[in-house]
Amino acid sequence: MPSVVRFGANYTPSQGWFHHWLDFDLDAVRADLDSIAGLGLDHVRVFPIWPYFQPNRTLIRPRAVEQLVQLADAAAERGLDVNVDGLQGHLSSFDFLPAWTRTWHRRNLFTDPDVVDGQAAYLRTLASALADRPNFIGMTLGNEVNQFASGPHPDPDRITPAQAGSWLTRLLDACEEGAPGKLHLHAEYDAAWYQDDQPFTPAQAARLGAVTAVHSWVFNGTAQRYGRTGTATEHHAAYLVELAKAWALDPHRPVWLQEVGAPAPLIPAEHAADFTEATVTNALDCQDLWGVTWWCSHDVSRSLADFPALEYSLGLLTDDRRRKPAGEAVARIADAWRGREHTPAPRTLALVVDAGDEPGADGGAGVPVRRSVCAPGGAVFEAFARLTADGARPTTVLASRSEDRAHLASRGITEVVTPDQVIIDQVSP
Repeated sequence: MPSVVRFGANYTPSQGWFHHWLDFDLDAVRADLDSIAGLGLDHVRVFPIWPYFQPNRTLIRPRAVEQLVQLADAAAERGLDVNVDGLQGHLSSFDFLPAWTRTWHRRNLFTDPDVVDGQAAYLRTLASALADRPNFIGMTLGNEVNQFASGPHPDPDRITPAQAGSWLTRLLDACEEGAPGKLHLHAEYDAAWYQDDQPFTPAQAARLGAVTAVHSWVFNGTAQRYGRTGTATEHHAAYLVELAKAWALDPHRPVWLQEVGAPAPLIPAEHAADFTEATVTNALDCQDLWGVTWWCSHDVSRSLADFPALEYSLGLLTDDRRRKPAGEAVARIADAWRGREHTPAPRTLALVVDAGDEPGADGGAGVPVRRSVCAPGGAVFEAFARLTADGARPTTVLASRSEDRAHLASRGITEVVTPDQVIIDQVSP
């Protein structure tokens, strides 16, 4: 069904970064939201910091929840819808976990019954507080919480894929209980698609929740390997959107490009606008795209210490709310697509993904034991980039479905190729 694609930004407060919740200033928030709305965007994704909002397992601070509602109402006044991340856990290299889960109270974030009960109560409370707001899109469980479940995190809470699935289902249910009928989802970083031993799986991402979220960051080896203007780099976001479709049961399940940015120095400042325009334009050539939400709205102030260098300059706007070239690019695209139906042609050529899925190992969802074939340098990744560089518009299909005529027809696929059938030049695309 034709839809209108959404354009938004992940809201990074210009004053105090996410620590602004400790000194909440509604006037400063309003000024930030004015600058975001001035780009012509229609939504923001916001981040209440979990330990600031729930410092004790049985204490969810009413004043903090009230401030979140004030932010949502201020956004509504500016024509902005709001998606709320509940369990941040991790933002811009920093972990945010409540003291009642760490050190002397060390408990597994995903399997300890008391911890999960506390998380469910927290998410239910936030969702309930916003349930009657027309501009409330819904909840995202948290920001890339899968990074806590395995390496390279220095102190992971180890779980199995089945335990990850149970955790996701329990907390998505809690969001639905708090705000029935809203768009509730979960979001992982790309290890879910690329890392062999990551317990959060592609099938969970593509089947649980209302939409599939993908986060596209080319500092994952893509820009290093293929260069700033390489096909694989400029199409990385589109690749993730199409890769997600291989595991979806619904042939037209929406995919939300929920995070994407232009990280320096791999994408130098003087080239950020070109990269932004190419990335978003290529993603818009994917069917069933729910929306594009850029990371991030405002730069991190240089007065704040210890961030990785790239984190300071990812904003569409400076920390004094001036529009940057990447912001201009997003504004132009949003304006061109305002009110316009998103109806790209079907991608009729499908690349086979044989990631060794083991049916039933994850409650029937499948665990890909060699999903690294999809990662930068892997056979699927390389073949997708080569096909794209040659002018094709590939999508992906699981090996187990590659001969399922009904499934292929439901997605408009008329031709299927395997990676080894794609000629890959010696020079990487």
